Amino acid sequence: MNKVTEYIDKELKKMDRHIVATPESREFLDSFSKANQGSMDMVLTQMAVNWGYKIALENVKLEFMEKYITNTNKD
Repeated sequence: MNKVTEYIDKELKKMDRHIVATPESREFLDSFSKANQGSMDMVLTQMAVNWGYKIALENVKLEFMEKYITNTNKD
């Protein structure tokens, strides 16, 4: 379990260091989209990709930890 969660944590930490910021929330992404009024579409697209990757990592980590905890509690 440690290697998987360590990898996920490492990837999540990288999200803050990308050239294009990873939104902290869906609301931030939505507000950026409204504020730019169609300009900077490349940046908006990359922000959306980063957001999706972040959500995917968080969901995999949660699922993995739930299964690990369930399996260790059976003993």
